Amino acid sequence: MDWRKHVATALDGRHPGLGHRVELGLHALILYSALSMGVETLPDLPGWAQTLLSVSEIAVVAVFTAEYALRLATAPAPGGYARSFFGIVDLLAIAPFYLGLVFAGFGLDLRAVRALRLLRLVRLLKLARYTSAIDRFASAWRAVKEEVVVFGVAAVIVLYVCALVIYQFEHDAQPEAFASVFDAMWWAAVTLTTVGYGDVYPVTSIGRVFTVLMLFVALGIIAIPTGLVASALSAIRAKEAAEDREPPRPPATDRN
Repeated sequence: MDWRKHVATALDGRHPGLGHRVELGLHALILYSALSMGVETLPDLPGWAQTLLSVSEIAVVAVFTAEYALRLATAPAPGGYARSFFGIVDLLAIAPFYLGLVFAGFGLDLRAVRALRLLRLVRLLKLARYTSAIDRFASAWRAVKEEVVVFGVAAVIVLYVCALVIYQFEHDAQPEAFASVFDAMWWAAVTLTTVGYGDVYPVTSIGRVFTVLMLFVALGIIAIPTGLVASALSAIRAKEAAEDREPPRPPATDRN
């Protein structure tokens, strides 16, 4: 086994000697990084704790930078890994730190750049890199993605039509809340998703009647995509259960 195989199998938790120890260590760093982001927000944090968090941040970024470089070096197709879902996740996990270093000396407002550090949370997705549950979700999405996309387009059309209608009903009564159709789209989105913040609502009788009708439509908008994915997951689980119950076939024998 050459060094590339050693490194690749160690990172993926399949090394014959190290087993899952390297993979579990990386997962522990992922969790630590996510928890440290919350600790950083505590008020009146002691100076020594701030220093420790800053130093540990550099160490964690260094480890994941090395991991990303090693995955690129050992991947059969480095470009394919870089463009893959988890390749992008690995890159986004370290990019905010380096972006902060690049823009730090330009005297710019770095609040937006510092906000990119929140992308470190995508490292948590790596915890599920090899779980069968993620595989099932991926298979379910592939099975129903065309239906979900078509339904999503239809939902956007319904959203816009509802905004057009409620604008006609409510603009004269509430010219500030429903100043334009695009302002009405906020109300339509909140209503169709059944969130209902209550910051904008109809006051006319016909607007209220229309809202009640919209709520019935909203039930379908929420339920149909969920039902599609749930049905696909159930079919995949049933198929896996049937394959587990199926006895192995005896090897074929030559009767001649």
